[in-house]
Amino acid sequence: MTNLVVGGTGKTGRRVADRLTALGLPVRAVSRSSSPSFDWADRAGWGAALDGAEAAYVTYQPDLAMPGAVEDVRAFTELAAARGVRRIVLLSGRGEAGAEAAEQVVRASGLEWTVVRCAWFMQNFSEGHLLGPVLDGVVALPAGGVAEPFVDADDIADVAVAALTGDGHAGRVYELTGPELLTFAQAADELAKAAGRPVTYVPATAAEYAAGAVAQGLPEEEAEGLAALFEEVLDGRNAYLADGVREALGRAPRGFAAYAAANAATWSSAS
Repeated sequence: MTNLVVGGTGKTGRRVADRLTALGLPVRAVSRSSSPSFDWADRAGWGAALDGAEAAYVTYQPDLAMPGAVEDVRAFTELAAARGVRRIVLLSGRGEAGAEAAEQVVRASGLEWTVVRCAWFMQNFSEGHLLGPVLDGVVALPAGGVAEPFVDADDIADVAVAALTGDGHAGRVYELTGPELLTFAQAADELAKAAGRPVTYVPATAAEYAAGAVAQGLPEEEAEGLAALFEEVLDGRNAYLADGVREALGRAPRGFAAYAAANAATWSSAS
């Protein structure tokens, strides 16, 4: 069974593709730079990516909360079903109305579906656009003092692979979090301990965050969209734990301190 990974170079996508490859399973990891390529903004190329695939792990760039995402997911799932895909695993976000609407599209698709609904990725601090601010020692976000149950991307990938390859996951919504709630200030303290250098969290307005994200290389439209999303969902609505990792895998999720220790070299190597 060929497994399509949409967003194969992303934080979770490449982890899913690596795990499937390690299991000896056929994998087609697609992105804008792959062959065949995949771009959510170019539906004409979707067919080539889906050709021969029977299962698909779907991530949406930049976020399911963005305008047009639900329509794109609907068009993709309809085409996937027509091309013979029988199983789909959707990466979704917690507390996002747009993400929940996309989930409903997948649930109504007629495919064997699984939704992997996730908290804020720990890896945003080590692989994403927040890596630069962490290296600079100041992380500014429109989060105030809200607590977040940060989740490890490796746990997400393990759950996604289980849903793609195993039985008993169809029709399930797995809500994934880490094992504890941390404010962003507490998370910054953990990063500083691991790195052996100061890292400070500074509350910011959405406009201040967007400007900083653009300075770190994000396109302005994407930065402004994410700023608005963060301002909306980082209001305490997600400040609770869920047990999706244990439900899917029968084990506990990895904690933030363990993640920080494993990635210490990423931050401590900076001058």
